[in-house]
Amino acid sequence: MALISYRQALNETLRAEMERDPDVFLIGEEIGRFEGSYKITAGLLERFGPDRVRDTPIAEEGFAGVAIGAAMLGLRPVVEFMTLNFSLLALDQIVNHAAKIYTMFGGQTSVPVVFRTPGGGGQQLAATHSQNLEVWYAHVPGLKVVAPATPADAKAMLTAAIRDDDPVFFLENLSLYNTKGEVPDGEQVGELGTAAVVREGRDLTVISYSRGVGLALLVADELDRDGVSVEVVDLRSLRPLDREACCASARKTSRAVVLEDDWLSFGIGAEVSASVHEGAFDYLDAPVRRVAAAEIPLPYAKPLERAALPDTSALARVIREVLDDTRFTR
Repeated sequence: MALISYRQALNETLRAEMERDPDVFLIGEEIGRFEGSYKITAGLLERFGPDRVRDTPIAEEGFAGVAIGAAMLGLRPVVEFMTLNFSLLALDQIVNHAAKIYTMFGGQTSVPVVFRTPGGGGQQLAATHSQNLEVWYAHVPGLKVVAPATPADAKAMLTAAIRDDDPVFFLENLSLYNTKGEVPDGEQVGELGTAAVVREGRDLTVISYSRGVGLALLVADELDRDGVSVEVVDLRSLRPLDREACCASARKTSRAVVLEDDWLSFGIGAEVSASVHEGAFDYLDAPVRRVAAAEIPLPYAKPLERAALPDTSALARVIREVLDDTRFTR
């Protein structure tokens, strides 16, 4: 085991996969000499050269298309969008091409491309640089969408994403880059599409992903001191979504809350909530509740930004409300 940051886990995984497979290459804005806006690609240009660490113009649709074409011809490109918000400029390439080529051409060619990008608020980057748009991509059949919460999962899931023959959208919340955690030594290959119970509990389930998992664990620790046992489920993968893991936990605890960083309406939480109601309804002692961001463009001012994003106090309040809700108690 090594205690390393989320950022370091990503960097070491990219290096290891490029060492292992000469077909893996990186492409994106300022990932070479500048080493990426968040230094995920630090040292990789020096090690692998400009043929495998390719700086591009500010043209997201163009370099996403280049990567898709390269993947169709047998390479394994890892695309870095400087921010999730900029991936919108490549939406046509991702949704209408990467996600559909395998099916539309009857399986004659795969598209093993990874789209990496940071997103999320809390860094005072204002409304157009702080969005959580993961549900847009998770909505699309043909894409796999993952959002690891820990350095260990960042390593295992990025390895799995690079080796996968399908296009994978890999989400990294900005607030996680400096967080640290224990990462097993040696090769770790995750399984895309599986959730994990990261804390056992008996009274209520919190289901979350990415930044929200850390918040859920903090609240679980806080409530444990009051005698409340909270189970925490880390989705890890948004498509495929591990519905059974969510339902199994809800059947065990009889109550569930979903925490997400995106907007409440039509979000990941809505999908998870519906899945739990469909798969565990007879076991529930209260309706599934959701905790999410305020439905506004995220403010730049720090106090307003903090007020708009879900936090531990909001989650703890909703958990207590659910535990006090006896309308459906048998």
